[in-house]
Amino acid sequence: MVRSALAAARAKADARGTEPGRRKFELGGQSPRRRRWSGAGPDARDPQPFGRLVGRLVAERGWQERVTSSRVFGEWARLVGEDVAEHAQPVTLKDGELTVRADSTAWATQLRLLQSQLIAKIAAGVGHGVVKRMRIHGPTAPSWRKGPRHVPGRGPRDTYG
Repeated sequence: MVRSALAAARAKADARGTEPGRRKFELGGQSPRRRRWSGAGPDARDPQPFGRLVGRLVAERGWQERVTSSRVFGEWARLVGEDVAEHAQPVTLKDGELTVRADSTAWATQLRLLQSQLIAKIAAGVGHGVVKRMRIHGPTAPSWRKGPRHVPGRGPRDTYG
């Protein structure tokens, strides 16, 4: 009786294409009928690094463009260099145009000359196409308008002489 059961098992294993006493297993090493538990390997239910979760949230919500453009402001000193960042600050980034305010007219002129190099540095650090062109402004003249109840007219300039 034992010999006939062993012969039947061998015949069944030959039909399956495996050795007797061995079952075909999935890649995880478990039977498809067996419940899968989280083990030593990675699982979707395992705790995830915060950066990966935020990256997935940004991708799902379609915020990549806003996050990438905000990196220009957050990493300004690293992108353009400490000496340039000391004398120039980014103001706005809209439709690929970065507006930069310089401390003096000399720095504004220097930044206009270095504009293509600065765009290349920003593209290397943040990504291509984030900043397509730059608009560089020097310091603005002081405003003579003072207070919320300003009276129209020449103002303090009419007493100069």
